[in-house]
Amino acid sequence: MSYPLKLQKLLDLFTSITDRDIRSEVLIDYARRFREVPEHIARRPFAEERRVKYCESEAYVWSEPQANGGLKFYFAVESPQGVSAKAMAAILDETLSGAPAGQVAQISTEIAYQIFGKDLTMGKGMGLMSMVAMVQNEAKRFLAI
Repeated sequence: MSYPLKLQKLLDLFTSITDRDIRSEVLIDYARRFREVPEHIARRPFAEERRVKYCESEAYVWSEPQANGGLKFYFAVESPQGVSAKAMAAILDETLSGAPAGQVAQISTEIAYQIFGKDLTMGKGMGLMSMVAMVQNEAKRFLAI
């Protein structure tokens, strides 16, 4: 199964970035684009079942069905220093919201390494891969309805 077009284009972009500083700048730009989950979706304190396991930045994930048959993804990142988690949240929202749920459900968690690079620490990698897994699970739950 192929990835949603927006995600594939982003992965191609990150594959082409070989300079670590440029990759960091692009990721920081994505982190700046992060938008907190709106109150009509979730309010603090957030439900524990929405919390991303292994994420040191205390990230949370929600989804909402869309008219096109896809999902809109929402995120919260509780740590003010959670730049990587915010970047991943913005990337997942921008590339997967509205995409076919069947494609979202098939995405590999390894995209975290394609986006952040092979230098990702084990702890950060586990958290970012878990964010992808939560998005996958949201899509799988939606497909099971």
